[in-house]
Amino acid sequence: MKMTRLGSNGPEVSQFGIGAMSFAGIYGDATVDESHAVLDACRSMGVTHIDTANVYGNGRSEEIIGSWFAGNPSAKAEMIVATKAGITGNAERRFNNDPEHLEASLDASLKRLGVDHVDLFYVHRYDQVYSPEDVAGTLKKLIDSGKTRAVGLSEVAPSTLRRAFTECQIAAVQSEFSLSTRAPELGLIQTCAELGVTLVAFSPVGRGFLTDAPFSHEHAQSMAFTKNNPRFMEPNYSANIATTNKLRALAVEMGEPTAALAIAWIIAQGDHLLPIPGTKNISHLTELVRGTELALSAEDIARINRVLPVGWAHGDRYTNEQWQGPERYC
Repeated sequence: MKMTRLGSNGPEVSQFGIGAMSFAGIYGDATVDESHAVLDACRSMGVTHIDTANVYGNGRSEEIIGSWFAGNPSAKAEMIVATKAGITGNAERRFNNDPEHLEASLDASLKRLGVDHVDLFYVHRYDQVYSPEDVAGTLKKLIDSGKTRAVGLSEVAPSTLRRAFTECQIAAVQSEFSLSTRAPELGLIQTCAELGVTLVAFSPVGRGFLTDAPFSHEHAQSMAFTKNNPRFMEPNYSANIATTNKLRALAVEMGEPTAALAIAWIIAQGDHLLPIPGTKNISHLTELVRGTELALSAEDIARINRVLPVGWAHGDRYTNEQWQGPERYC
């Protein structure tokens, strides 16, 4: 397993993490046993990073991880755990970066996880009631409290990261990044590299489009997130399947799973990138982890970019509603 660090001075961590949103049933039901089996498999494969958040199933994801830790106490010392807070689910105030709110949310997460600290705590969405410097000051106090070893931001612009970094060393920024969502190439990846910040890439296989078995349109319509998402609506859905079939054909030619190529492509963009796909299927996990074992040549990357050039995706990555919170910067 390839290793990297969370930030310039953070803990060593596998350059691949498991995104635990899937444990909360976001992309279909996931049982506790299935989720625990994925965590067991991650541990055996050398995956040491677990990424979750308090809003994933209203704490369910954290509770599942906590019950796994309870049954595997030694895993607490082996795993680098990240969680997030700042999304309220409240229609009147959807995002809250109040110091008291963030600390109380972290305290609740620690209880669900069954730990006395996490390795990384993110502000899940930046609340513009506060300046980036003020939010970073709050995060620094949480580090000083011992409740988290490092801090991060999620879905922010490079300018926000730079301002926050003046007040507190930000270890990681989480953003959607894949062959289908490439906006971070327009400043965020570069800013993270300059500041020594890890870019944690969520949805690295394009919510299933960059795999051997994408969601069917019917299945996508059964899930809350994808039901109205532009990329899963017709005619965009069929166009995206037709386009990504080219990547699947290339994967067959190269003798690798499509998801492995998608993961390897991300890792090839820089040592400071860390993909965190989610799954509740061990076979799919094996395909994803295979991506960490591939050393793509310059020609391999060029071939991948030729079949999926920048801007190939049909439809925006979010609906207008889903765009509430993430910062657009280009």
